[in-house]
Amino acid sequence: MKQDNSPVVKDLVLVGGGHSHVAVLRRFGMKPVPGLRITLVARDVHTPYSGMLPGYMAGHYGYDDCHIDLRPLAQFAGARLFHGEVEGLDLEQRTVGVANRPPVPYDLLSINTGSRPRVADVPGAAEYATPVKPIDSFLTRWQAMVERVLASHGDYRIVLVGGGAGGVELALAVQYRLRHLLAERGDRPQRLHFSLLTQGPAILPSHNAGVRSRFQRVLKERGVEVHTDHRVTEVTPGQVRAEGRPAVAADDVLWVTTAAAAPWPGEAGLAVDGEGFIRVDHQLQSVSHPGVFAVGDVAALPDPRPKSGVFAVRQGPVLADNLRRAATGRSLRRYRPQRHFLGLISTGDRYAVASRGGWSLEGAWLWRVKDWIDRRFMARFNDLPTMDEDEGGPELAHGIADQEAIRELSTIAMRCGGCGAKVGSTVLTRVMQRLAAGSRGDVIVGLDSPDDAAVLEVPPGKVMVQSVDYFRAFIDDPYLFGQIAANHALGDLFAMGADPQSALAIATVPYGRERIVEQTLHDMMQGALKVLDSCGAVLAGGHSSEGAELAFGLTVNGLADPEVMWRKGGLRAGDALVLTKPIGTGTLFAADMRQQAKGRWIHGAIDAMLLTNHGAADCLRRHGATACTDVTGFGLLGHLVEMTRASGVDARVQLTAVPLLDGAAETVAAGILSSLQPQNLRLRRAVRDLEATARHPLFPLLFDPQTAGGLLAGVPGDQADACIAELRDLGYPEATVIGHIAASGEAAEPILVETSPRPAADKRREAA
Repeated sequence: MKQDNSPVVKDLVLVGGGHSHVAVLRRFGMKPVPGLRITLVARDVHTPYSGMLPGYMAGHYGYDDCHIDLRPLAQFAGARLFHGEVEGLDLEQRTVGVANRPPVPYDLLSINTGSRPRVADVPGAAEYATPVKPIDSFLTRWQAMVERVLASHGDYRIVLVGGGAGGVELALAVQYRLRHLLAERGDRPQRLHFSLLTQGPAILPSHNAGVRSRFQRVLKERGVEVHTDHRVTEVTPGQVRAEGRPAVAADDVLWVTTAAAAPWPGEAGLAVDGEGFIRVDHQLQSVSHPGVFAVGDVAALPDPRPKSGVFAVRQGPVLADNLRRAATGRSLRRYRPQRHFLGLISTGDRYAVASRGGWSLEGAWLWRVKDWIDRRFMARFNDLPTMDEDEGGPELAHGIADQEAIRELSTIAMRCGGCGAKVGSTVLTRVMQRLAAGSRGDVIVGLDSPDDAAVLEVPPGKVMVQSVDYFRAFIDDPYLFGQIAANHALGDLFAMGADPQSALAIATVPYGRERIVEQTLHDMMQGALKVLDSCGAVLAGGHSSEGAELAFGLTVNGLADPEVMWRKGGLRAGDALVLTKPIGTGTLFAADMRQQAKGRWIHGAIDAMLLTNHGAADCLRRHGATACTDVTGFGLLGHLVEMTRASGVDARVQLTAVPLLDGAAETVAAGILSSLQPQNLRLRRAVRDLEATARHPLFPLLFDPQTAGGLLAGVPGDQADACIAELRDLGYPEATVIGHIAASGEAAEPILVETSPRPAADKRREAA
């Protein structure tokens, strides 16, 4: 798809990755609006499709079959993906509050966060029951429940609270799956007992009598006890209590009751109904705040409809059209919900019941129809089309009524170069006022007393250690990018055993309206400050400019004792080679650029890059590390070659011991490599027995360039186990010994890479 370099004029923020919003993303990807920046704020990187959840529970589908990967979909739409949970709204300032990051500003806002079962009204439900939503939390707890069932002996009782379609379908799917798992282990499926509790006089109250009759029969045939007129009043360990009824024994309780809304929309001041759902008009727009839209379960329509994904799917195209119209100043389109809809409710065993209006059908062929419909729906979002480069939408400026914005747009086209490309002083001043920059006694002139240059003091007996890094953004969240860039730059200081003192920043921000440039610069600097503050360093100054794409870097200064400062040339024979973080960022982000990486892989890589090397460096020092480097652009082998040559030693590396980021092996196997990989591969001549080693599928990862990678250090052999144990306690779970150092031999190549299985001692050390 064509890269949109139009100046950013308006911000559209989508909160939640629900069924309507995935349709919005696809449609904006097919026909973008230049100048409209889209930001998706989502708690889940992979959003579940509720229609396939029972099939997943029953074992008919894998995880990726029933989840939409939001990262490639957002990339297709040209949207930024911010991974986080919304905590509130500021309707006056027009910002979205997101956990652990600066607020996200919006011009247009759409909310599609769904709902969750109501547990707050029943004592003990939150503590002792498992709600079916949010689905990602439920799936984690479901796996734990499976393990409990398989580890149990004797009778095991599972109670489902909720007699709607969701509760009935889930009861049958869970029963089917668990009984089959027990049978596969030679255990007795009959020791599982299921009860379904509903507060009404019948199950499936929103469906016709024929559907209810069919499921009453199926539930009876499967041995699921149905308890009607059971209004649950309390959940305690081991039982569920209902008003005026005997307690029902329960080893596990699944909660699938009527929907509840999150409190933050109402708390922010949006008009909500009596249940807390956002009141919208026939155009899906908030009745109290124009420019705010809500769809799916979180919305209360003028013409109420059941909380069903069917309606969210149908609302998607109308919402996309109305967001486009609202952005360009055109009248909105009316949403007309369907009066009747086809419901296909599965029975757990590749069999389904159809429900529409007053009629019903059942059969295995209906499950095949449902499977075909569901897979076709998923393919629309996981198999994205290739777009022609000239496809696009109308210029956003044409629909802007704000004269100030129009004047800003006219000046953007005439940006100067040189010093004229700097971010304006007004914007820069506001950003600096918003940042809580710290201070240190040895930073004599810094941001707290700005001048033409920073002035730093070097205490007696110390030396100044300095490094610089700068690169363009490879993720679309400026706040996270600022943190990663700071971690990357500081890695050089930690690798030499220096304590960070100060930093100078250099930032390039894409062209856009003044407030958008300001917010982008603020978020990126705030991210960098978070990292600098955590290690006691201060931001002493910097330079900012506008350009075609986001880029950021830091010159970092540290203080070190020259007598104990680490150098690459300190390795000694007998040292263990310790690596503190997994590798694979190069191949993963190369795949991400091609939209061939799974969102959870990239999320895992970002988490690794956000992990500072500060604590690892302190730990390595406590355990007597002899030499250290950070693993970055030259890859693991390239940086190890620098160390062995400077130290005059040989290294033996166990390739299969090197920790990898999730997905890195898959992307390398697919032939996806970083653009820097070919240059790093020139170091192959440093490897002994290359012909045998190079055939190993993980061999290319030795040359994979890393961003904000871990530390590679030599640690005395008798300290290695204790060092690894402490590193893992400090939050470096993948830290491990990947090899050892030997005295220099006669071989021209100083590094031997082995691919045989690790010795038992190494495996025990890794498990420590």
